[in-house]
Amino acid sequence: MDIEAKVAFLRQPENYPEQPLRVEVVETHMSWVFITPHRVYKLKKPVCYEFLDFSTVAARHRDCLEEVRLNRRLAGDVYLGIIPLTVDAQGNLQLGKDSLPVDWLVQMRRLPADRMLDNALQKQTVQETDIRRFTQKLANFYRHAEPIPIAPWQYRQRFERDIKANQRELSHPDFELPLAQVMAITQAQLHLLEQAPELFDQRVNQKKIIEAHGDLRPEHICLTPEPVFIDCLEFKREFRLLDPVDELSFLAIECEHAEAAFVGDIVFDAYRHATQDYPAEELIRFYKSYRASLRAKLAIWHLKDSPVRQRSKWTRRAREYLQLAKKYSPLGASAP
Repeated sequence: MDIEAKVAFLRQPENYPEQPLRVEVVETHMSWVFITPHRVYKLKKPVCYEFLDFSTVAARHRDCLEEVRLNRRLAGDVYLGIIPLTVDAQGNLQLGKDSLPVDWLVQMRRLPADRMLDNALQKQTVQETDIRRFTQKLANFYRHAEPIPIAPWQYRQRFERDIKANQRELSHPDFELPLAQVMAITQAQLHLLEQAPELFDQRVNQKKIIEAHGDLRPEHICLTPEPVFIDCLEFKREFRLLDPVDELSFLAIECEHAEAAFVGDIVFDAYRHATQDYPAEELIRFYKSYRASLRAKLAIWHLKDSPVRQRSKWTRRAREYLQLAKKYSPLGASAP
């Protein structure tokens, strides 16, 4: 049964156990999301990329289970479990019934939209106490996480590989990005890796590399009294093996892109106080520049599968992230 038939079925309110009056539908690169007044259902697309393979029902089932397991670390009872999409003897689709599964959905409790950090930033309602509260929860999570065994050279090699991949993609002539700026930014990052390896080796030797959230963006943080973090990066473990300071640098860049740079300042102040971890400022600059470059690449990749009318949108966004990458380029190598 094709994805279009499944999506058409899931658009209909009468097909849900709670019988909602309406269903809001959101499409992402890798999923279809169906939102009712009290629940959220996520159906993974049958896609296959270099970094994931959701092409079979069994693969999507495994990933749904992994998504629930991982997200319960920081989102508690928000992730209710998985629910089968089945087909009966007459070939009719059913949700959550005891018949032949043709797909699987992650089922979540719906969070208050106005308390998501991205919405709070847009409405300028976020308070410093909110930021310090969620940073404290993250700091506790990071402190109690098992360190990941990795050699210092392997940690640096990962960055070298990914920086060169960012450089190749962002330099592609089809994307029409400023080549001199791309080269200067990525070369500055590579230069720091070569000239100051101790910045990275120290993080490994201090056992700071952990299995983190992996996609810590404002839209994934809920500012409830007990903060909640959803939508961790579940499909490839390597992408979650991070220095907490790298992960927080990513969040800081995303907030700065949303014109809320103050969030990152408070996050790092709260993190330092909670953990007594004082990473070098040059390392934080590197992480920010690297993460902004990666976000530029992900933005420009939309041109591969977006309508032509959206070209200016994604090009503009990639250029914005490149400006942030330039701002935080490691010292000693400036970008034009």
